[in-house]
Amino acid sequence: MTTISTDVLVVGLGPAGGAMAAAAAACGLKVIAIDRKKALGEPVQCAEFIPLPLASHARGPGVLQQRVTGMKSMLPSGAVTTSAFPGLMVDRAAFDRALAHEAQRAGAELVLAGALRGVDAAINVARVATPAGDVDIRYRVLAAADGPHSAVARELGLAPLTTASTRQYTVPLTRPYHDTDIWLCDAYPGGYAWLFPKGARANLGLGVDLRIERDLKAPLDALHRQLVAAGRVGSEILFRTGGAIPVGGMRERLAIGNLVFVGDAAGLTHPITGAGIAAAVISGECAGRAAARHVRDDDRGALAEFEAEMRDQYEAPLARAVARRRELNRIRHTPAAHEDAPHRRGWIAFPEYFSDAAEALCAA
Repeated sequence: MTTISTDVLVVGLGPAGGAMAAAAAACGLKVIAIDRKKALGEPVQCAEFIPLPLASHARGPGVLQQRVTGMKSMLPSGAVTTSAFPGLMVDRAAFDRALAHEAQRAGAELVLAGALRGVDAAINVARVATPAGDVDIRYRVLAAADGPHSAVARELGLAPLTTASTRQYTVPLTRPYHDTDIWLCDAYPGGYAWLFPKGARANLGLGVDLRIERDLKAPLDALHRQLVAAGRVGSEILFRTGGAIPVGGMRERLAIGNLVFVGDAAGLTHPITGAGIAAAVISGECAGRAAARHVRDDDRGALAEFEAEMRDQYEAPLARAVARRRELNRIRHTPAAHEDAPHRRGWIAFPEYFSDAAEALCAA
């Protein structure tokens, strides 16, 4: 068995893993980053929206698709609220590749089609299956950037994250559109439905809590037919995808010894909106710099400080979102779920979402 050594081993090359590998390598560390996919970013399992602060990461070839200016939130009564929602629609696969190539340019070694086979945290060794054969990688910092069903967490016997499931179609748009549409109703329990415009196409999807509803196809097909009848989208389904997103808030620990969790693996995805790319990039960059202090400067508190920084930034809004999901889940498939008020409390476009009165109701 071949054994090699590295300062940082990153498992997963989505936005969190790519950002961490780039940041750590830019600090002069030896970095190996592995991903189980043969082609980075594929298949895409994402609505592909990023907020404007990430615009600097949308400059790579083929990344930027169009700008989004607003959000239309549709309630069960048919009432529609329009709010500002500036951001960018990207090609997520190109976005992931751009981050990974940035890491590679900084000196990181990328291993595709590489699967984690085991972790022995006592001796800081991970076994990885690669196209060239199995290899043991001795690391000084191990980064779990491998999503809500983290193989690193599983290998270490850590509890799985609570997830919701998504299903998405890419469909033709019949005319240019610059807003994202959100549907809030009991047809999408534990989630919502969305349309994100992407040039001549749109991502049309929904998320649900599988503990409440198992069928994602029927409600998505019904929404698709509705929009086809309205002349907004074409009937052809160009691409189908789906996946899991963490909706239970932050993982209990983000830093355990010399192990760090970032992005979806850390539970940083917003439990209401499902937004996770920005938190993934930010957590990856912060973890990469913390790894450099841990390795290069022998700062044994650096990884714990990374966790503290992430909790300062994300814990309160994630906890609020978890509370809102709890309230919505309690009323699913009841008459209350067909009223506007609970959905206004449960969606970020409405002031009730942020009100103390709603907070107290959620805690009741």
